[in-house]
Amino acid sequence: MDNTKNFDRIWSILKNEYPDPQPELDYTNEFELLIATILSAQCTDAQVNKVTAELFRKYPDAGSLAAADINDLEKEIYSTGFYRAKSKNIKRTSQLIISDFGGKVPDTMEDLTSLPGVARKTANIVLARGFGKVEGIAVDTHVKRVSGKLGLTGNTDPKKIEQDLMKLAEQDEWDGLSMTLILHGRRVCDAKKPKCIICMIAELCPSRLD
Repeated sequence: MDNTKNFDRIWSILKNEYPDPQPELDYTNEFELLIATILSAQCTDAQVNKVTAELFRKYPDAGSLAAADINDLEKEIYSTGFYRAKSKNIKRTSQLIISDFGGKVPDTMEDLTSLPGVARKTANIVLARGFGKVEGIAVDTHVKRVSGKLGLTGNTDPKKIEQDLMKLAEQDEWDGLSMTLILHGRRVCDAKKPKCIICMIAELCPSRLD
């Protein structure tokens, strides 16, 4: 169901509803943002924030995480899920930041996506929020679900969804669109119980529940 003709109206309403959409992850620098975003896969931001509060106290930079004992790291991030893969990726990513990028988080899509555990979604978030570079649209589970329900894309592959959404919005709004769809997905368009009765764009949504 192609509903892209209504995108401008939908986007206008959502921008008014969420005027300053911000990530709900806690971080103080690009490296913390990168690690927190890796941890956020299949995990709530609230839970990630609980974990990183202690994680970043023990391991404040790439050097300390690169040298971390993998078993200790697994215990630290266990509650975020997929802890073995995440621990391995975080440790290896930290090592590569030290060895290949002079201890600094890289600021290009190519370099970021060369790091273990970093796909386009994570790279887009780090580039936009860490470096002010908007090169794409971060497509997480909320963006995927909400954009599909709204009929803004007929695709299920995140890369194809990203391309579809990039055609609809101006580049300087790509990051805002991603964050807005994420917030709308969390607060209104819930995966199990969408709150269509209070949704401000229900009249423009082909998937609304009457």
